[in-house]
Amino acid sequence: MRILITGLIVIFQNLSASCQELPVVKMQTSLGDIIVEVDTIMAPVTAKNFLEHIATDTFIEAVFYRVVRHDNQPDNSIQIEVIQGGLFYDEKVEQHKGIQHETTKATGLKHLDGTVSMARNEPGTASTEFFICIGNQPELDYGGKRNPDGKGFAAFGRVLEGMDVVREIQQLPDEGQYLKAPVKIILSIKKE
Repeated sequence: MRILITGLIVIFQNLSASCQELPVVKMQTSLGDIIVEVDTIMAPVTAKNFLEHIATDTFIEAVFYRVVRHDNQPDNSIQIEVIQGGLFYDEKVEQHKGIQHETTKATGLKHLDGTVSMARNEPGTASTEFFICIGNQPELDYGGKRNPDGKGFAAFGRVLEGMDVVREIQQLPDEGQYLKAPVKIILSIKKE
């Protein structure tokens, strides 16, 4: 009997956690708004980092600056489609400490169409740079081949509205994947 009651408590705790309302972020751009849900339950470390950067105005000069399409990565055997944003300049990025790498294997999140994830070099170096997937991108998950270490990238949210804006940004003129005119982003935690 005790085991059954304990099992029920665990079930109710899991149900209440899954029913919890997740924070929503508004990414305002000149092309329109992108509304993102941040998963503080499945990816707590990465989500907290992102939300703290918004709350402390780290992203005051944030831009979408990189677009990756099939036509601008001819030398990559593993191709992806994303737009990348953040602080852009290495000297600004390096002022922020990297966070623990939450793999998709650990979080259960996947790089699907509209997934928001952290850009990184080595595991533990993600800090301010993020990207949004266009289409499903399984090679960015744990075990994927886009990053040679196979640990993938840390997914932490998803686009609720504005994928049309994401796709429009991806099609802007670029040179070597970098936008000729970066798109300014105003990030704010959406209040109802």
